[in-house]
This record gives sequence, structure tokens and C-alpha cells, in this order.
Amino acid sequence: AALAEHLWGAARGLRTFCYVTVGTGIGGGVMANGALVHGLMHPEFGHMRVPHDRALDPFDGVCPYHGDCWEGLASGRALEARWGRPADELGAAAAAWDLEASYLALGLVSVVSVLSPERIVLGGGVMKQPGLLSLVRQRLRALLNGYVPRVDEREDYIASPELGARAGVLGAIALARTHDHESTRRG
Repeated sequence: AALAEHLWGAARGLRTFCYVTVGTGIGGGVMANGALVHGLMHPEFGHMRVPHDRALDPFDGVCPYHGDCWEGLASGRALEARWGRPADELGAAAAAWDLEASYLALGLVSVVSVLSPERIVLGGGVMKQPGLLSLVRQRLRALLNGYVPRVDEREDYIASPELGARAGVLGAIALARTHDHESTRRG
């Protein structure tokens, strides 16, 4: 999805950005200096640890490895387990979306602080909730407290994917084409 958004979507022309998807789980891709980042394994955004105020939110989380990592607290599975209904059935339940925006912003503080992306593309099924993107932007600005001026200056610092649900498939095709071209050159 990150590669597709880089080639044809919300990250065109950027050399360093992150794509974070919030759906059944939380995943992400990173492009740094125009290349996809892949180290020991692929980036595991969802398993970052975020502050969990158990007095405010006693929910244990759904991650089978960590319980209350980012994915365990803010994925679609977490929303359903915490509130008893899937995200697309929560409607405008303010408490659910306020908490969700707070957890998403907490994770994005780490993304911004460690990777310093030029933009964050925030997609996935959970992000289809009307108003959630705006709430996440507000919470992120409040948490950063002016530390990263670009976040305050640009409304599109956190953007929706231009390719929508097609980003993952288009990115897989682009990656396969890149791999095929490299194989052909080698031999």
C-alpha cells in the first residue's frame, strides 16, 4: 500500500513517508529516501507500545502477544472487543471514537518522533469513520505540543489514501513488477 501511494497516490513526490492502515489489525509501510524499509522483518507498527491508562480504559487489549500494544488497543478487533460491536456499527458513539483517536495519536507520536516522515497516510477500514481523521489530527497536534511545527502547519500532514482500498493490491502489483525487472536484468 505504501509503494502504491508513493507511485500514484497521496505520497507522490515524497521521499520519506509512512502508510499506516487501521483495520482488523494495525500495519504500516515506510519509505525512506525513496526506498521501502525492510530490515530483520517488515515494519510492525501495530506492536509498538503506547501508554495505556487503565483507570481511563481498563480494557486489556486483544493482541495475543502483548495485550495492550497499539494494535491490541486500537485495531478494529480491539474496537469490537471493547464496545461489543464492530467499528462500522458503532455509529457516532463519541466515547468510542474519542478513545480511538487518542490511541491512534499516541502511536503516531512514536512514528513522527522516530521516522520523521514528510507525511503520514492513514488508511484502513476503521479510518472510514466520519470525523475520525480530524480527531486524530487534533490529538496528535496536542500531544506533540508544537515540537514538530510541520504537523501544526499542514492539514495534509496526515492524509487519507488517495487509492483507498486498492492501495494494497496496486502496491503488490508494483512490487512484483519491480522484482520481475530486477530478475530480468540479472539474468
